[in-house]
Amino acid sequence: MNALVLSTCSCDTGAKYPPTRDLEWDGCFNARDLGGLPSGAGGATRHGGLVRADALSGLTEAGWRAALAHGVRTVIDLRNRDELGPDVAQRPAEVRRLHLPLDASEERDFWDIWSSGPQFGTPLYYGPHIERFPERSAAVLAAIANAEPGGVAFHCEGGRDRSGQVTMLLLALAEVPAEEIAADYALSHGRLAARYAARGEDDQAPLLRGYLEERGTSAEAVIVELLGELDVEERLRAAGLAQRELATLRGRLLDA
Repeated sequence: MNALVLSTCSCDTGAKYPPTRDLEWDGCFNARDLGGLPSGAGGATRHGGLVRADALSGLTEAGWRAALAHGVRTVIDLRNRDELGPDVAQRPAEVRRLHLPLDASEERDFWDIWSSGPQFGTPLYYGPHIERFPERSAAVLAAIANAEPGGVAFHCEGGRDRSGQVTMLLLALAEVPAEEIAADYALSHGRLAARYAARGEDDQAPLLRGYLEERGTSAEAVIVELLGELDVEERLRAAGLAQRELATLRGRLLDA
């Protein structure tokens, strides 16, 4: 990975961020701040810059107030168009929403393979997706880099896989160790248990864990192995992410 001088971004909204990662936003179950993780660049990722989450369309008025208090001013929705529905509560005028579907779901030769079983709910498809559609990930990261001042929250439906792929790339750029990135992914399984219960659905975690165990691996091992093989910065630059944007992303995640 090429070294970059960290650029600062105007991300301060005046909010004070507590040193916690799990965010209790009413209407969401899997919202997590990306601060507090060790970085090879020195120190730790900072709180308040970036949040990963399940669908923010589920936030209540109280949930939106909590998101605003946390400093969120931009929301990036990674879901496909057919997953979108009405918001539970009106979004605050201060929050800008961007819709950037990550999947490229219209490419059926890819998704007829990857969405045909439990593999869709695991990081097994991250590598093939980044190889086939690197511009999709690059577009999301560019939107984060170019967002207005304030915190950025990005989300898919459950906040585990699409949000997990974007998180993996962001934290890799911030030089967070692969094992820490994998551990962050694993946190979603525990958080999503309550979401499944609230919807009267079966918890997917045992099924997904068993699927990977049958193949002699785990979600954490898949992520660590992928990051050991992938030059994240090179791949994103080749997909159109500018040097300035790479530096700004690090500025959102790390104190200069």
